[in-house]
Amino acid sequence: MSIARDALDNHGLIVGVSPERFRAVAMPLLFDHLNAQCEGTIAVNRQARIVWINDKYAEKVGIRDPASVLGKEIEEVLPASRLREVVESGQPSMIDLMAFGDEHFVVTRIPLRDEDGTLVGALGFVLFDRARHLKPLMSKYTSLQTQLVATQNELAKARRARYTIAGFIGNSPAASEIKRQARRAAQLDATVLLRGETGTGKELLAQGIHNLSPRARGPFVAVNVAAIPESLVEAELFGTAPGAFTGADRKARIGKFEVANGGTLFLDEIGDLPLPLQAKLLRVLQEQEVEPLGSNQVKALNVRVIAATHIDLEAKVAAGQFRDDLYYRLNVLALRVPPLRERASDIPAVVEHLLDDIANRSGQPPMELSPEALALLCAQPWRGNVRELGNLLERAQLSADGPQLQAAHLMPLLGDQARPVDASSHLAAVSPPAQAAAAASLEELPLQPLAQTLAQAERRALQSALAACKGNRRRAAMELGISRASLYSKLQQHGLSQR
Repeated sequence: MSIARDALDNHGLIVGVSPERFRAVAMPLLFDHLNAQCEGTIAVNRQARIVWINDKYAEKVGIRDPASVLGKEIEEVLPASRLREVVESGQPSMIDLMAFGDEHFVVTRIPLRDEDGTLVGALGFVLFDRARHLKPLMSKYTSLQTQLVATQNELAKARRARYTIAGFIGNSPAASEIKRQARRAAQLDATVLLRGETGTGKELLAQGIHNLSPRARGPFVAVNVAAIPESLVEAELFGTAPGAFTGADRKARIGKFEVANGGTLFLDEIGDLPLPLQAKLLRVLQEQEVEPLGSNQVKALNVRVIAATHIDLEAKVAAGQFRDDLYYRLNVLALRVPPLRERASDIPAVVEHLLDDIANRSGQPPMELSPEALALLCAQPWRGNVRELGNLLERAQLSADGPQLQAAHLMPLLGDQARPVDASSHLAAVSPPAQAAAAASLEELPLQPLAQTLAQAERRALQSALAACKGNRRRAAMELGISRASLYSKLQQHGLSQR
């Protein structure tokens, strides 16, 4: 069956029309159709300046006079528009989401070319209300956006330092001095090395230094070097390039240094950093730039490092297990955090704080300690320091029957290393009448502040230890369970250093 070549349709198109004639007639029809059906149409020239906008688009984005925006750059009117990218690349963007205020428009963007194929501009159409089949996608997108914002807020909250220097409980000379040094360190942007036994509060002070520093609004990121498998330390600290090693993510993974950019990175147990990585850490500290594992690109950083250790770094340097140049780079501001036994007068305040914290977390009323129980706690060496003390109090609350903790509740928890209170042992060694007389004499004594009573007891303990060791201070320190430096400090504090 033949078709008459002069047959016309309603638009004047000849059946079997040439492609050129078809484009000439169909393109205006396509534009008119899109312009009528869509929620808005806008056009820009090669410089991404607006050359045309229809009334529907202007009304949708709150423009009273469409002519007033002609000649303006597209981003000045629609900040989220990507029409400039279409103009520069010549490639269409068929389906996209564009934010405008609280709304998201479903849009399509196509390049405009003249008869010679020269790129002259781009067209944008808002399809939002005519794309009802995209509503499930829009719903999912909105849900994901909400989850993303919530996750970002939670992550930012997790990266904030919670503690302040005032959170280091105690007013003893040792506690006051370390807090003074920490406040001083907060005003300087140099690397800090916190040294002290496990459980003394090194991370608390690190957070306090960060919160008092000009970096307080930046992230605080804590990394326990000893808790990371040696094979993963480099990736954890410095990040990885895509596919840097077998099993690595195909996407790049940023390291903790980049996460802490603009803030503070706390490297706990720095003495356990593998020797091969110490040179890389030294370079990061010196140059303030990081090179991810498997990458050839160097990224600039602005990070302050606070390191901490409980081990003897000097001994590790001497043994060749820690680089001396890294040691000197870390040891710019060195703060020694005193153990709890060197500030025994702070123990009552620390106990009260810990009991309140336990009560807040458990939802139960705070426990109270009898005077005998408190005296027992003050007599202990606390080799695990505040962490050990808090652990004991938490276990004691679980085993106690009433609201008050007695010494008898604590003794089984202290174990074989417990130090009995001297006064109790003396009273137990005499006859009942003598105990009654001793108790009566104690009641007649005037009450003194607990700190003063503890100081007097500490002085007597020092005198007894020196007498028992015939003046040998090294042995006396060993018997008392303290370092020689602590012994000398306490002797000077009590006016016994010349004896």
